[in-house]
Amino acid sequence: MAPAGALPAQGISVLLFEQPRHVAGRKIATPPATLDAGLIAAANTLRTQTPLVVGGRSAGARSGARCAKGLGARGVLALSFPLHPPGKPDKTRVDELRGAGLPIPVVQGERDPMGRPEEFPTDVRGLDMTVIPEADHGLKVPQRAALSQAESLGIVVESTLEWLIRDIAGSH
Repeated sequence: MAPAGALPAQGISVLLFEQPRHVAGRKIATPPATLDAGLIAAANTLRTQTPLVVGGRSAGARSGARCAKGLGARGVLALSFPLHPPGKPDKTRVDELRGAGLPIPVVQGERDPMGRPEEFPTDVRGLDMTVIPEADHGLKVPQRAALSQAESLGIVVESTLEWLIRDIAGSH
């Protein structure tokens, strides 16, 4: 996750939570309740005086959106939010975004098969979309892309930092 490597230099603490499926060596996300229980347990051990933002990439973004309010978070960072399973836009997960009820920047690849930026509804309160040109669900860009992979990840970091300063630190 690009922000984890860059944000500490800006004075922002980042803690990574390894999802239970990774620990077990699985490639497919475990059921939502399992992800949520792990996130809640990890977040409850981190109570600090600074604003809490939860989130992650893909299934981690979904779990963050579902759990943020209950954890007292100030926002949800959603990288590559899986709006729907690949090829199944009718199985939308937009209710998870709506249910967050908090500021939620979504950083989405332009070619993400689990939700292209134009598929996201414009009426979700607090949603702030950043599009990574030509990127896929893993935020990877093809070698022939106009922007390099490093430049694309720079957009992820800059948009995250801008949001944190504007919407989280500024409202503390």
